[in-house]
Parts: sequence; C-alpha cells; structure tokens
Amino acid sequence: MKKSNIIMLLAAILPLGLFLFPLWKITLEAPQYPIPLGMYIHINDFSDANPHDIKNINLMNHYVGMKYIPDAIPEFKIFPIGIIITSVIGLLIAFKGNYKWFLGWFILMIAISAAGMYDFYLWEHDYGHNLDPKAIMKFTNPDGTQMGFQPPLFGSRDILNFKAHSYPQLGALFLTLGIATGLIAYFIGKKNHKKSLLM
Repeated sequence: MKKSNIIMLLAAILPLGLFLFPLWKITLEAPQYPIPLGMYIHINDFSDANPHDIKNINLMNHYVGMKYIPDAIPEFKIFPIGIIITSVIGLLIAFKGNYKWFLGWFILMIAISAAGMYDFYLWEHDYGHNLDPKAIMKFTNPDGTQMGFQPPLFGSRDILNFKAHSYPQLGALFLTLGIATGLIAYFIGKKNHKKSLLM
C-alpha cells in the first residue's frame, strides 16, 4: 500500500472520534453561579457539563421566553449517518482510489462541515431570537427592538449579566485532523505520482 493511501486510511478513521468525544461546548458564566453552567454538544446528543446544568439553563431561559433545549434534534440522526458514510467512502478510496480521489473526499468533508456549522448557527439564532411573547421578563435594545440572547458561534460574548463561551472540543479536533490529513494524503500522492512519471 502506498504511503499516501495509508495516510488517507488514517484520514478516514479520524472523524469517527466524534462518536467518542464532544464536538462543542457552550458555557455560561455569571456572578450568581459560582460554578459556570455548561453543556456539551455531541454528534448525537446534548449532555451536562456539570450535573443538572441543562435543566438549570432551561429554567433560567424560561423567564426570558427562550425555548427549552430539546432532548433530541433531527441533526442527531442525520449527522452520525453522514460521518459514517463519509468515513466508509474514505476507507474505500484509501484502498482502491488514486490521489485525485483524496482531494474529492477533502472537498466533500469541507462542504459537510461548513453545512454543519451553518446549521448550528441557524439553530443558535432561532434559539436566541424566537422568543415567547408571553415571557415573564422582556428586554429591549436601546432602539426599542427585542433583545436577542443568541450564544456566539465561536468565542465569547456578553449576554446581560452572563458571559457566554462557545468553543470546539476534542471531537471537532478529530474531525479537523481527519480533513487535514486527507489533504496531506492528496499532496503526497500527487508528489509521488510526478516522481513516477520522471523515472
């Protein structure tokens, strides 16, 4: 097996780390919570950073009209299937394909990841702006418009007396490494192909 194909084999396996580790984490810091509230976003689930964090976030959000964080969303069924399919495709390419196919897999993974991030943004936007008009507490911006409570897609942001943090976790690292390794496999395969033509 060529070196580039072995590297492609590794690239196809790495994204499966999403089934072992969280993809993302959102944390809320505030003076009234000595231990920050937080939740992990997995490929197929939400989980507490600390016991009962999601329950406490839902109770807090209820007062400003935000939706409850659901037990499941459609993406928890779609995303795992997508990762399994792309990993299987990557494995088949690693065993049977040439270096040009590695680039196709890389582009496919970039497109899927970008679509996933955009979907995450839309979910956050709806979660933070589609508020219940009958909420107990209502906040407005200086111009009189309804205040939104959307967490940041990446980084930190002040929301009232909270500081929200949103950062990738180990699962996202495995996914990123897999995608990058696929590109490395392509360049090594391309380099070796040019060498074979010169011999």
